[in-house]
Amino acid sequence: MYNDKFYLEILKNKNSVFSDLSDTDKETLFNHHSCNRYKKGEIIFKEGNRPTALICLVEGKVKIFKEGVGGREQIVRLARPGGFIGYRALFAKENYLASAIAIEESIVCSIDKEDLYHIMENNVQICLKILQMTATELGMSNTRTVSLTQKHIRGRLAESLLFLIETYSFEDDNSTIKAYLSREDIANLSNMTTSNAIRTLSTFAGEKVISLDGRRIKILNLSKLRKISELG
Repeated sequence: MYNDKFYLEILKNKNSVFSDLSDTDKETLFNHHSCNRYKKGEIIFKEGNRPTALICLVEGKVKIFKEGVGGREQIVRLARPGGFIGYRALFAKENYLASAIAIEESIVCSIDKEDLYHIMENNVQICLKILQMTATELGMSNTRTVSLTQKHIRGRLAESLLFLIETYSFEDDNSTIKAYLSREDIANLSNMTTSNAIRTLSTFAGEKVISLDGRRIKILNLSKLRKISELG
């Protein structure tokens, strides 16, 4: 079952960097991958470890975070199915600068780096796609860095909710964010304390911008949420 998901989400998916590979190259990657299931809260890789493979998220959700002063986490990225995690360290031939943890039950597959490198050496197109993916990620990271350091609390939290929508989309009701983060994770995503995140979420709910049901966040007024983010 894991192998089928790997093939459909990573090799066959038209949005994957591997979509244009030849059947032979896809078979090579398929024959040199391994998959594991992680429970919610389990560590996929830790800061300081050395990467040995390209890690692909096939199912579930993963947060990538860096531990700051006093052990406080800062979430630097969220991954969704079909995406890669830890690839910067792999291609830079460095240790991981952050850690990755499953925020819900997830299936993660790894492609042996030597087989990946061999295919990249003989395929310019996949190299360009990986470069584009890396550049896009860098641009998003730069934008969020500015926002998280210059916006006020309301603007930062609004942007984080919009970021969750962009990353994970909505449930079938087209209004409930399809990601159920803890208040602490929302705070770590927004560069604020947990108490400030709780208070600001409550304020948004009072203003009828969102409604709260445990970890479920329903967007009631998307245009107002965007306005709050823009005002900063």
